[in-house]
Amino acid sequence: MAADWNDLSGRMATLGHTVHALDLWSYLDHGECDFEDFARRICEEARREDCPPALIGYSLGGRLALHALLEDSRVWSGAVIVSAHPGLQNEEERILRLSNDAEWAGKALTAPWDEFLAQWESQGILQGRCMAPLADRAQLEVRREAVARGFTAWSLGRQADLTALLEAVERPVIWLSGSRDHKFKSLADRVWMQMPDAYQLGPLVAGHRVPWEAPGDFADCVEHLIDLINR
Repeated sequence: MAADWNDLSGRMATLGHTVHALDLWSYLDHGECDFEDFARRICEEARREDCPPALIGYSLGGRLALHALLEDSRVWSGAVIVSAHPGLQNEEERILRLSNDAEWAGKALTAPWDEFLAQWESQGILQGRCMAPLADRAQLEVRREAVARGFTAWSLGRQADLTALLEAVERPVIWLSGSRDHKFKSLADRVWMQMPDAYQLGPLVAGHRVPWEAPGDFADCVEHLIDLINR
């Protein structure tokens, strides 16, 4: 949810920076929006800014951010990619992920909302302790259809493996992961060197939800990107 970024927004405001948090579900409220459609739309939004904005993406948002960078890296000044998957390399894994995400989509549409949220939050990867607050997911119940579309339209099973394509991104990119999130730390180790102007910071002392489990260190990393852009 866009309100998840309120803590970062406050921290950045004290440094003179403005955070514009996207409502990802708004891209799905009225129908399907695949990775390429999203990338085109968000790049169009970036072109309307007075100067190229920096792009921050976490997890699913990180995967979407990678597509936006590949669509047109020139409209961005740089990016921070957090706990994000570059894409599956095995077809069997793709099929399994598509099936798993289809099940989650069904739960988002039909299950009691509190039960759906409880099942989502019970996943092992999300068991870190958040030091900054997350928005109240109960508010998303009225947008069940958009949430369900997110599981299918933006399933990792539908995403191409972007690893070999990332060398085309000509902007500074910082990769972040949590020290307790071994899977995504390993993915970051494998991918960041594919990009010509990429940096891996950390890992930060956190699990998967880096921006909320280590909010101060995360804000420092964002500020580091801004320093890279302005040097």
